[in-house]
Amino acid sequence: MSCEAVIGIETHVELKTRSKMFCGCSTEFGAEPNTHTCPVCLGLPGSLPVPNEQAIDWIIAIGLALDSTIAHRSVFHRKNYFYADMPKNYQISQFDIPICSNGHLVVEVDEHRARIGVTRVHMEEDTGKSTHMGGDGRIQSADYTLLDFNRAGVPLVEIVSEPDLRSPAQARAYVQELRDIVATLDVSDAKLEEGSMRFDANISLRPEGTDALGVKVEVKNMNSFRSLERALSFEIDRQQRVLDGGGQVMQETRHWDEAAGVTHSMRSKEESSDYRYFTEPDLVPIEISDEWRERIRSGLPELPSQRRSRYVAMGVDSVTASTIVGGGLGEILEAAVGAGGSARIVSNWLVGEVTAYIRREGRSIEETPLTGGALAELATLVESGDVSSSAAKTVLEGVLNGEGTPKEVAVARDLLAMKDTGALEAVVDEILAYHPDEAARLREGDLKVLGYLMGLVMRATGGKADPKAANEMLRSRA
Repeated sequence: MSCEAVIGIETHVELKTRSKMFCGCSTEFGAEPNTHTCPVCLGLPGSLPVPNEQAIDWIIAIGLALDSTIAHRSVFHRKNYFYADMPKNYQISQFDIPICSNGHLVVEVDEHRARIGVTRVHMEEDTGKSTHMGGDGRIQSADYTLLDFNRAGVPLVEIVSEPDLRSPAQARAYVQELRDIVATLDVSDAKLEEGSMRFDANISLRPEGTDALGVKVEVKNMNSFRSLERALSFEIDRQQRVLDGGGQVMQETRHWDEAAGVTHSMRSKEESSDYRYFTEPDLVPIEISDEWRERIRSGLPELPSQRRSRYVAMGVDSVTASTIVGGGLGEILEAAVGAGGSARIVSNWLVGEVTAYIRREGRSIEETPLTGGALAELATLVESGDVSSSAAKTVLEGVLNGEGTPKEVAVARDLLAMKDTGALEAVVDEILAYHPDEAARLREGDLKVLGYLMGLVMRATGGKADPKAANEMLRSRA
């Protein structure tokens, strides 16, 4: 039976407010365990929560960025369940009246655009952190568990998509776009490795051409975009094997094992009734006026989709534009273009040599001496023929290492283009003499060998040869 996947994503985003959602404790990451706690976030008797206004502002901003409807009146609820890292044994969350609802997000995969509905965006508080000691680090084999409540009560936004996603690649594109939006709004650092952005996936299979939903399985513990795509691919294959074997998929929650590349059953899947939601008695409803909503809307920055479209209009190809926006390289691109640099040339350097450098060095672009002005200067050197395109990469590395401006690096490393035509002719003649077979093929019109000979010229001149001049000389002197 040929089936299609039906996928929905629940994304949790920790907001980077200075204090927690309902108390004044710090949200600083990496502090000593249990040093950022108080009676409110520990749920001690007699303590009363007070909402964080900044967090409410930011969730409205997220909702507006997703084209959601912003409720005029919203209510907090208690979501009841028992787990060791939940000090109150309930979580303050939202149920039937979220702050934001009925939004959407457009994603593109392989030139296919899809409109993904966003059911709701609601506010809740995060739980504490459990560290399972001994065994393989999972609760089943642990000798004991350590609890850290520093994270308990941190403002947490849950973004729930409609089951509109149809492939692991589309799901990955969706969460990457969400991450870009959250980062652009500057409401969270959105660091997957620190857990400030994480996601669960609900996935089912149904016969192609039908509308009925299959049995839903929730998958947890996907800590990167790659993990999400791998986990969904595995789960699709697993469910397909079950159905092909005449079995039935069970509604359950499964744990993704990154090392083994498989999912494991954790527990049966809960329904909303299992959480016994009821209105939070210690918090009054939130009344969101038109003025409040429009104040937030007026402060929204240019969103990733808008910025990508603008970069494409500047001459950047769409894939490169997406990489620049996702990598936070837009500001330096715009500074370089503003200083006279070519958008196409500069953008290719940014997603190529610059991105490779900062990944290799483990630094951000802000931690390097590179400026938009330096990129514009280097682009001008290339366009004027003073530095070859191959030598420009070496010059750029020198700039990133703090060796000076592009011109200073080019001079210091002896990378300025050869202006002596006679010297270049001598190099070309020598290479043709040492490679008579290739020279003969070039004379006969075989242009495939031209690239090989050009590489030899560039190597012999240390990348200083003018490519256009070298090309013409090879053709004329072969």
